[in-house]
Parts: sequence; structure tokens; C-alpha cells
Amino acid sequence: MDAAALRILDANMNRAREALRVVEDYARFALDDRAAAAAAKDMRHALGRAAAQGALPAGDALAARDAAGDVGRTAKTAGELRRDSSEAVLAASFARLGESLRVLGEFGKLAAPPDASRPDGALAEVAPPLAALAEDLRYRAYELEQRLRSRGALRGRFRRVRLYVIITAELCRDDWLVTAEGALRGGAGCLQLREKALPDAELLRRAKALRAACDRHGALLVINDRPDIAALAAADGVHLGQDDLPVAQARRVVGGRLLIGKSTHTSAQVAAALDEQPDYIAVGPVFQSPTKPQDHVAGTALVRYAAGRTELPVVAIGGLMAQVAGEVIAAGASCLCVCSAVISAPDPAAAARGLLDAWPGA
Repeated sequence: MDAAALRILDANMNRAREALRVVEDYARFALDDRAAAAAAKDMRHALGRAAAQGALPAGDALAARDAAGDVGRTAKTAGELRRDSSEAVLAASFARLGESLRVLGEFGKLAAPPDASRPDGALAEVAPPLAALAEDLRYRAYELEQRLRSRGALRGRFRRVRLYVIITAELCRDDWLVTAEGALRGGAGCLQLREKALPDAELLRRAKALRAACDRHGALLVINDRPDIAALAAADGVHLGQDDLPVAQARRVVGGRLLIGKSTHTSAQVAAALDEQPDYIAVGPVFQSPTKPQDHVAGTALVRYAAGRTELPVVAIGGLMAQVAGEVIAAGASCLCVCSAVISAPDPAAAARGLLDAWPGA
């Protein structure tokens, strides 16, 4: 391979790995997204292994490197030397990563010079595996970018939610939408629409009405069970039960932008849910719930177990009232999820405020 091609491959191998390090650190320290950080690390190590295995001969690449004579070294635009936010740093790193992988893919198609050790003088193709790797990593980078840039902001907002209220019309004292507005006025940061028996058209209509209400109050909207309705209503997420679609299949419906939550009731289900890589997990019932009576009550021990296993938000659900909220928070819950405690109350706004008052510093 000629020196020019080696210089190009060497420069872009370094750019790609540097960009992946930035992505990895953002996922790790800004979003607490262990799975995304691990994905970036794996991609970075894949490039390193490819180079070590001869896709880019280290000695030849170093010999061809000419940092001092690089004519582009000082050709910097003003925009390259300024970033307005951490998100802008992430966006620039993904752009650099995609460009570098494209260059690695194209120049990686070049075959090595004739191998003198082979009597037929055939080409020793050491570079094409790099081209294939670069192509694979480019598509993985697109998916990771969507996860971190599109869903990352939503994950950050969800992490700040302290009260998550489920809206089910038959449990509301007043009109369901009036009740939802009351919960939002009281400080609910997320609403979930849970209506299992409605026709699809009516379910979508209500989802869109809640979308508008949540937008007015700066809150998130999650749809229970139905990825299709969540996508059509432009909701922020979909919540899945143990008998619903797996997270990966729901992701194919909603794409990379929406949050996906998963219900869990035992330690085994918590472990299995974390393997599916949702954006948050719900744990419960913590106490016996008048809304959904259960034979098995998980208790605060399961909240504590889940909080010790993941940095993802742990949403406690089931029988939560203001007088027990402190106990659940102390066990490690990042969010309280309630239904009748707010929507069946005479004053949903006051009930929501009472639950939020349980948080330290409220």
C-alpha cells in the first residue's frame, strides 16, 4: 500500500477511535448509560484489534505519518474551536466518527502490494477486512447516535421526574382529562395513559389530548402496552409489562427516539429486564395496590435490589401514599408511580403535591 493511503488510514483510524472515546465518556458520565458506553468502547476496541491484526500495519503507518508536515494541521475554522454545549460536543464527535469510518471503508478496500513470499505474486489482501469492519461500525454508530442524541435528552428529562401518574378513566373522580390536568398542575413530571379496553381510534384520540396537556406543562407522556399508539401520538415513551412485546421488538416499532420502560415484580425479572436494555424499569407492587390487587407484593426490598443493580431510573409502583413515600425513596426509588392516590383523590393537584413533598429538599 502506498504511503499516501497509509497516512489516510492512520489519520482516520486515530480520528475514529478518538471520537468514540468522546462518545463513550459522554454516555458514561453525562447520561449514566452503561450499555451505550460499553457499545462505544466495544467499537473502539474493534478498531484497535483490527489494526493489531494487520489491517493497518503499525510500523508502516508510523513510518508514513507526517504530523509536522500535515498541510491541514493549521487549517481550522472558527466553528471547530468552539462548542456551545456538551450536546454539541457529542454531535461533532458523531459527525467525525461517521466521516472517519467512511474514509476507512473506502481506503480499506485497497489491497496490499504483491507479496514477495508468494510465488504467484498474488495480492495479499490485508485491507478488505478493515473495509468490512468500517462498514459495520458505521451502521452501529448511526444507531448509537440516535440512542444518545435523540433519546439521550429524553432520558435526562425522565431522570429528573419524581412523580409519574397513571391515567385510567374509570378510576378518575372527574373527567379523565380534567383529572390529568390537575395531576400536572400538582407537579407530575410524567403521565402514563393506561386504557386496555378502548378501541384503537379512541385510545389514539386520548393519547393526543394528553400529549397536548403534557406539552403545556413541560411533562413527559408514556403510553401503556402499545408502541404503535405511542409512535402515532408522538409520545415520549411506551411502557411494557411482562407479557408485552420484548424491548427489542418494541424498539423496532417506535424507533430509537422514544423511551421504553419495563415492569418487574421479582429480582429475576429485574435482572432479565436489564438485559433487554430498557430506558427505565418499574418495580412493584411495593405495597398492596387497590388499583391492581396482587398475590405477590414485592416490598421495598425489591426497590433496593433494583437500585443496587442499575443506574437506570427505578420507578416504584403499587400502593404508594404520601405517608409511605419516604420509605420508598430511602430504598432507592428515583421516581414514585401512582394511580388512584392522585386520580381518585378529591383534589388531584393537592394529592400530587403531597407526594412530591416527600422528596428531600422539596
